[in-house]
Amino acid sequence: MTNADQLQETIEDMVQPGKGILAADESLPTIAKRFAAINLKSTEDHRRAYRQLLFSAPDLEKYISGVIEFDETLSQIDTNGRPLHELLAHRGIVPGVKVDKGKSPLALSNNDFMTFGLDGLAERLQRYKSLGMRFAKWRAVYKIGGTFPSAMGIAVNAEMLAIYAAICQEQGIVPIVEPEVLNDGTHDLDQCACVTEAVQAEVFNALHRHHVVFEHLVLKPNMVTHGSSCSKQASPEEIAEATLRVLCRTVPAAVPGINFLSGGMSPETATANLNAMNANFPDAPWLLSFSFGRALQQPVLKHWLGNPENIEPAQEALLMRARLNSLAQKGQYVASMELEN
Repeated sequence: MTNADQLQETIEDMVQPGKGILAADESLPTIAKRFAAINLKSTEDHRRAYRQLLFSAPDLEKYISGVIEFDETLSQIDTNGRPLHELLAHRGIVPGVKVDKGKSPLALSNNDFMTFGLDGLAERLQRYKSLGMRFAKWRAVYKIGGTFPSAMGIAVNAEMLAIYAAICQEQGIVPIVEPEVLNDGTHDLDQCACVTEAVQAEVFNALHRHHVVFEHLVLKPNMVTHGSSCSKQASPEEIAEATLRVLCRTVPAAVPGINFLSGGMSPETATANLNAMNANFPDAPWLLSFSFGRALQQPVLKHWLGNPENIEPAQEALLMRARLNSLAQKGQYVASMELEN
């Protein structure tokens, strides 16, 4: 099977109506913060137990087509001695892995960041592929405020995303391209739309320069929304209209799927926004779906609390949110469904 055949097969398995991607690729500092919120220490055993809870949830494959994993997860085994990532593949869920090495301040720039991790990426991808990983993810972040992100910050991160994506496709790995405009700040909907459009336009220009095949990638962008500290709160319908306007201006129709990140939104808000996009723009050229982390996992952690006796209700909480987001992907979610569960 050629690389192109592998990439196409993975895309077909990942981009499916009614399904989304679970982001379970929290770095060690991030998962420590998540566990701290439930007064649980972030030990290797606790992290393994939590990931097993997620990956073994009954019927997860009905709503989740892929899972983004953290490097540590690939060496962890469940209580029956089976690698955790095999729990996913066995159920038809595509396993993937976060491959960037995090962000750092961009040199000689003010308030811009750059993501690093290109060194040795091809070799790491070969190892990940031998373990059954079929897609990868790389995140770039952009903060809104004053004069930033700068044109240089936007250009540098676009170039890194494009190089990463090209290396992935060369190895037969589908790249998830994640340019995240952060919602931290007081900016309004229009400011976010302006920055997001500039970021996505630069990203796709860079992807084109590096000969990345658009049909064989998945875009994981932020929704266009108001800043978390903005006094004017936009409605789901306003967010949907602004997000689709930007996407139509910047993202080629050849891209098969757009899986939004939740970006700190509450589970209910993220689901309502996704639903508004699909309900109001049913003829969008891409499958509009989700790749949520916290917006899927927050209720799970609250039910689990690190107690083995709480695994079943925690898994039920995961399935409920996954099911509601599946409905939102079809434009069939209504807020009253939250009270029915």
